[in-house]
Amino acid sequence: MTRLALKVDVDTERGTRLGVPALADLLEKRGVQASFLFSLGPDNTGRAIRRVFRRGFASKVARTSVVQTYGLRTLMNGVLLPGPHIARRHGATMRHVAAQGHPVGVHCWDHVRWQDRLHGMTADKVVAEWDKAAAAFAEVFGEAPRAAGSAGWQANALSLAVYDRAGLAYGSDSRGTAPFRPSAGGQVFRTVQIPTTLPTLDELIGRPEFPDSELQGAYRRLMRPDRLNVWTLHAELEGMRWRDWFAATIDALLADGVHFTTLEAEAESLNADPAAVPVAALEQGEVEGRSGTLAVQGAVAAAA
Repeated sequence: MTRLALKVDVDTERGTRLGVPALADLLEKRGVQASFLFSLGPDNTGRAIRRVFRRGFASKVARTSVVQTYGLRTLMNGVLLPGPHIARRHGATMRHVAAQGHPVGVHCWDHVRWQDRLHGMTADKVVAEWDKAAAAFAEVFGEAPRAAGSAGWQANALSLAVYDRAGLAYGSDSRGTAPFRPSAGGQVFRTVQIPTTLPTLDELIGRPEFPDSELQGAYRRLMRPDRLNVWTLHAELEGMRWRDWFAATIDALLADGVHFTTLEAEAESLNADPAAVPVAALEQGEVEGRSGTLAVQGAVAAAA
């Protein structure tokens, strides 16, 4: 049986306001749950312009129609306009998603800062960034977060240590093939990583080998029956401009007999027998269709 877990990264104020309710309702109508991971602090999306000099960034912007996806207002946030505080504006929307039965967790405090600057942060700054996100999450939901998936799949030994300190059930900060306990900086960390195994939509759209008419078939072919499949969605894509396509794709996967699970259910099973979870290095690497480096699963080292 093919198993699939959906993870929704919510990057922006606009995505929270418009994409999240649409995506949550779409899934609820089909009896499917997804893990929604929220950006909780200021939306400073406009500051991502610094990435223009990163290899592959310009081509991705051209392929994915960034202005149509994010909107001109969002692209000015943090530069020409103050970055709106997402959790303060849209806490009710976040709580409604949880009330619908979708698991919730932390994506980040400031998306651009984490994605672009994590590897230059000191341990104290990483802790401070996490603590702000965790405090905002607790203010919205009335409890501490139990799950996280980092902005831009950016993770290192410092951020993994924060997860252990917070006692999370899982982190989903990496790209890989199967759940693992991460090793980095000479240390093995307790918090299990459940990596994204499938390409994201923005990594495929606009590429000549993946015309729009064949995207659904590509995802159906990429599903592996021999392992947990994890698909990271974005509220700004599957919840907005690509919503109809995504709805049709979910219907096709249901017709294929795909079993939808959640990262939380998988983590509960993994944490019940931590000795059976393999240890693998958390490394920095590249993923086709995405600019820059990100956390990737290395070779399995041993059983925990």
